[in-house]
Amino acid sequence: MTTPSDGQGSPLPPGAGQDSPVFVISIAAELSGLHAQTLRSYDRLGLVSPGRSPGGGRRYSARDIALLREVQRLSQEDGVNLAGIKRIIELEQQVDDLKAQIAEMADEVLAAHAAAEQAAAMVHQSYRRDLVPVDRRSQIVVWHPKPQGK
Repeated sequence: MTTPSDGQGSPLPPGAGQDSPVFVISIAAELSGLHAQTLRSYDRLGLVSPGRSPGGGRRYSARDIALLREVQRLSQEDGVNLAGIKRIIELEQQVDDLKAQIAEMADEVLAAHAAAEQAAAMVHQSYRRDLVPVDRRSQIVVWHPKPQGK
């Protein structure tokens, strides 16, 4: 049996999801490869905001661990300063929010389209069946009966 992970190698307890705040700061530091003081600093700067236990201790999720690794990568490999990293994180979150909003709106458009098709089908079902289509290219002649007695 394998232990669930966040896709980055961080083990998750049974029943925990990507956003479940389950890791104490020492474990989060070990999993992310950073010092606990660095995690506290990132929290103060608003780069990674972990959940809190009832006693106020930080609890990191698997998603937080992945974000800590990304902050480290951007800082060390790409040379981005912490203010730039914070802006990147904010913009990525905004993009994710907008994608979710677009998906929601697309679902609403599909539902409205289906409702319109259903309404049109109901209208077509209500048509009288004795109507006959007329070829508009043919000429129509109006018949007038001859008066009787003449």
